[in-house]
Amino acid sequence: MDSATFATPVATDLREQVLALAGAVGDLEADQRDVAAVDLLGELESLKNTVAAAQARLSVLLQDTRVAQRSHQPVAMRERGIGAEVALARRESPHRGGIHLGLAVVLCAELPHTLAAMEAGWCSEWRAIQLAQGTACLSLTDRQSIDAELMSDPATTDGWGDRRFRAEVDRLAYVADPVAAVERRAKAVAQRHTSLRPAPDGMTRFSAMLPLEQGVAVHATLGRVADVARAAGDERTRGQVMADALVAAVLEGRGDGRPRAGSVAESVVARAGSWEQTVVPTAPAAPVVPVAVHVVVSDATLLNLPGEGGDEPGWVSAPGVTPVPLPADDVRDLVARADEAGLASLRRLYADPGGQLVAMESRSRAFPAGLAQFLAVRDRSCRTAYCDAPARHRDHVRTWADGGPTTAENGQGLCEACNQAKEATDWSAQVADTDPHTVETTTPTGHRHRSRAPGLPPPRDHASLIEVRLADFLLSA
Repeated sequence: MDSATFATPVATDLREQVLALAGAVGDLEADQRDVAAVDLLGELESLKNTVAAAQARLSVLLQDTRVAQRSHQPVAMRERGIGAEVALARRESPHRGGIHLGLAVVLCAELPHTLAAMEAGWCSEWRAIQLAQGTACLSLTDRQSIDAELMSDPATTDGWGDRRFRAEVDRLAYVADPVAAVERRAKAVAQRHTSLRPAPDGMTRFSAMLPLEQGVAVHATLGRVADVARAAGDERTRGQVMADALVAAVLEGRGDGRPRAGSVAESVVARAGSWEQTVVPTAPAAPVVPVAVHVVVSDATLLNLPGEGGDEPGWVSAPGVTPVPLPADDVRDLVARADEAGLASLRRLYADPGGQLVAMESRSRAFPAGLAQFLAVRDRSCRTAYCDAPARHRDHVRTWADGGPTTAENGQGLCEACNQAKEATDWSAQVADTDPHTVETTTPTGHRHRSRAPGLPPPRDHASLIEVRLADFLLSA
């Protein structure tokens, strides 16, 4: 049997089965259709992950075959073009083909738990890429330790969004080899840059690769500018105001698109020797205001105590910005520099022996500032399963109308979209556990999804009540 005879009937049969299953759902009675549709959506997503695992194994098989066929050639020539073959077969660019082939090799040779998770259907190819990239600087032993910790049990990452997953990979990598993490960050900082790519409809996508604390501060400051402008009646969307404020701040425009006299932008243009007039959107009248950049660390990290605790990464965030881990040495340096500038302060939040924040409560319907900040630190981002959006709303898990109290236990951070979805007919939520804080959301079809609050940096002494220090300082944009 040749390869064409082998491949075509199998693929055709699989496609026909999938289409038949989807068609069968459409033939069900109306009262059964929604549940069956959700069930099949989940099964097909699992199938996609299993197919990606099979593609990885086939890519490695192709590489092994090609290398064996070219054994008489110089070593440098034996793997040439294999990534392009993978790309053509998957109808993607050669660049993407190289990524797929590189991931396949790592999965089959170094990440057995991740590959098994893909084959079982609960790990996506994208998450496998994130784990492979995040552990690339580690030894094989450390890499496989993280692979086992995160991917040996589906319950470990159940309900996590992709950003939370990558953040946890980075955190574990920092703990496994702090020196490599700091060296890797130093190299990354040296590669900071901006880039411009074309986008549809006469638009462009402008990007900046910046150190974490700078990027957080810039994005949060633009967000504050947008919030102030919209509160004053600006009819532009939040994103539009942020984009316009960025352009105006960079170009320091005079209204005609030219840089303001004496500005940094003018000196840059002068050195370039020319200036082409452009249209610059008017910035909002509200001034750029400083924002608080939060660094959540354990006591051991902040005090640089010996042992693993002192190497635990901190979490850097700002209002409207999802927290991201930063190596312990860089966190201490960030806090020290802010302290020297007179911008650092400490705000104490109490944790129980397991590292969970102690509850707070209020008699009011709205979450007061202290309790709202408590939820922001505990939840980090939107608490809906798989959603990593910044948590802009403070929500009662059991609604206030149904007698839900304004407490940390009954509170959760949600993004605007998830908060609105939760109010739809036949949606419900309840606190399933408090250690760690776990919310179970039930959709109209009866499907239940659990979301656990991410853990705080572990305290130095798990046997007693200790303080988890929150370094909170201002960075001006």
